[in-house]
Amino acid sequence: MRKRIAVTLAIILLPSIAFAKKKCPLSDAELAAITARGSLLAQYDQAAWHSTDAVLAMKPEKGSVTRYIAEKTDAGWVVAYGRLNDAQDSFLVAYTATQGVNPQQFTVKHYDPPKVDTGFYFWGAKATATALKDFQGEKRPYNTAVLPAQSGQMYVYVLPAQTVNDVYPLGGDVRYLISANGNTIVEKRQLHKAIMDRDFRNVARPQAGYHTHVLSNVPEDTDVFFVLSQKSPVPEYVGTKNQIYVVKIDGSIACAK
Repeated sequence: MRKRIAVTLAIILLPSIAFAKKKCPLSDAELAAITARGSLLAQYDQAAWHSTDAVLAMKPEKGSVTRYIAEKTDAGWVVAYGRLNDAQDSFLVAYTATQGVNPQQFTVKHYDPPKVDTGFYFWGAKATATALKDFQGEKRPYNTAVLPAQSGQMYVYVLPAQTVNDVYPLGGDVRYLISANGNTIVEKRQLHKAIMDRDFRNVARPQAGYHTHVLSNVPEDTDVFFVLSQKSPVPEYVGTKNQIYVVKIDGSIACAK
């Protein structure tokens, strides 16, 4: 069962942000692609959160569920709960949770014996296992998400989990590009380094947040996720060496001018 978290950083935006005139380094298409991935990541997280609550209410047998993999369909999100088999050649689905009329409602189906999957859920689980073998994080809970990439490859995100209401973690996250067979890391992208826990408890929510990037000169997918995951989103300004970007409350990104 996953609680949501919120985060705050009181900031003062420098006048240079408001009056910068230089051309935006990223095209509209590039910014839109980051928004699209970040938005899907936020939807994935919501689906995992609400479906987990529904599955836990079924009191799963110990050991039957070690991982969940979510898939967006034309009808909404479907989340499979189960485990890789001993031979590591299929995913044994114990439960599926299917989104209902809204993102918070999920209907759960139990499979006994487990349903054998060798498709998306299997490859997603295998890709996640490959990423987690490499990932080294802090001593705190992490969430994972799997999104389709080009040529049958998969993006696997590993990011700090929210564990306290109104405290939102930002940073310490990695995006892996995994081969289509789920066995090989094609690319590892460290999105942010240190983890900042933005704490909105017992404080006035700011007009916007701000953080800087030292690993890249672009906003990252999880910057969009960070804004969209907040209960009451505020814009987030992202400072890089060459440009300041703003992630708006709808997840769209613009160069600050």
